[in-house]
Amino acid sequence: MRHFLFGLLILSFINTAAQSEKKKFTYFQFDIAASITGNPDINEPDDQYGSHNNAWLVPDGLGSKIGYGIQYKKWITLGLHTGIDYKWNDKLVAVPVYLNFGLSPKVGLETRITVQAGYGKGFALGRGDLNGLYRKLRLGIGSDEFTIFVETSQYDFRLYDQKNIQNISLGVSIISF
Repeated sequence: MRHFLFGLLILSFINTAAQSEKKKFTYFQFDIAASITGNPDINEPDDQYGSHNNAWLVPDGLGSKIGYGIQYKKWITLGLHTGIDYKWNDKLVAVPVYLNFGLSPKVGLETRITVQAGYGKGFALGRGDLNGLYRKLRLGIGSDEFTIFVETSQYDFRLYDQKNIQNISLGVSIISF
């Protein structure tokens, strides 16, 4: 919790200093993603007619996140983010609160490669005091305002017989500078 408060304090201090220069140094980010998992029922008959589900990957949940922070020339971002993740198979609704660091170098006239890393705390809703560390890593491609990404994230708390909960997600991100 100290890390969050320290990060929030630094973020607000930098934001206040940036406001004094009359340039916009902040950003707002909105993401929506669908998590995927390997198909546990591959080649199993689906119904009485014997049809088979041959898909390797199947959807396993939905998630949405928002964030606000500071940026430098749309190239480096540092922000405080939160959201909600829903995993169908695990019947889990979780809320991450994390610091997000991103790099978005240009690789073309209008194209950027985006790499983001997040670290913070994750809370399971409706499961008592179930919480733990939250980590994420994202790789995306897009423009200044729109990105398509693949993301892996992990909640470090025990659920059922699992040591931690992991997601692989595909999604889109909208960023406003």
